[in-house]
Amino acid sequence: MLRSLFPAISGLRANQTMIDVTGNNVANANTVGFKSSNVLFQDTLSQMLTAGTEATADRGGTNPVQIGLGVSVGAVSTNFGQGSAQVTGRQTDLMIQGDGFFVIERNGQNFYTRAGAFNWDAAGNLVTADGDFVMGFADTNGDGNADFPAAGDHDLAAAVPIKLDPNDLPQSLKIGSDGVITGVYAAAPTTRPLFQIATANFTNPGGLEKIGDSAYAASNASGNPIAGAPGVNGMGMVLGGSLEMSNVDLAQEFTNLIIAQRGFQATSRVITTSDSVLEELVNIKR
Repeated sequence: MLRSLFPAISGLRANQTMIDVTGNNVANANTVGFKSSNVLFQDTLSQMLTAGTEATADRGGTNPVQIGLGVSVGAVSTNFGQGSAQVTGRQTDLMIQGDGFFVIERNGQNFYTRAGAFNWDAAGNLVTADGDFVMGFADTNGDGNADFPAAGDHDLAAAVPIKLDPNDLPQSLKIGSDGVITGVYAAAPTTRPLFQIATANFTNPGGLEKIGDSAYAASNASGNPIAGAPGVNGMGMVLGGSLEMSNVDLAQEFTNLIIAQRGFQATSRVITTSDSVLEELVNIKR
């Protein structure tokens, strides 16, 4: 009888994890660039009561008799599906339509994000809301032509923080769907490509580690970043003046919440039922 208590306890833990993950999804329903997570359950080891037998000429075979010992959380996977676009009209609000991540730098280390709420700081750096540098590839000649790495030649080691020259500030800026930031000047050449925004992707984006602030770090599970630029190496294009909203589906999340709640209640009932049976056994002994 005691055996029934342990699977029920594991069910409480697993369903509590599902409630935790669902609660975090709901809390971030309006977080720019947020990607929802899903919980996958799997059964644990089963106790073998009777082993299966092979069929013979005189007797048919039998199936094994096993009793499961509970449930565990197999995985908490991130859904990297595209979020909807929210038009803001701000020039430095950017979103990626398709695959890929913006590359940002924090304390000399590269991280990756889908949250494109960028702005220019007082020193002319293009930064995130938390002050992380947005990385890009600098134009090599400044002759008015877009001299950036060709497709397949991108290397994040060559990416630099995007920063305007304080001694040669443009009158205005344009950011194209290819991620090229073009400055408009009074002197010729009147339009000069300055930077191309760097993007990256991964063989296994689900292996990225969340580090907060809607940013991710590469890990052994994700593999090394595949560098590129918008529209290069399978990366999506950039949509300016818009932000990618959270991909949380509130209807689905509330459904998951009800499922987890009922699962928690049901496993709680298993514990109380087992306790009642044990109490009856004790009373019989008396």
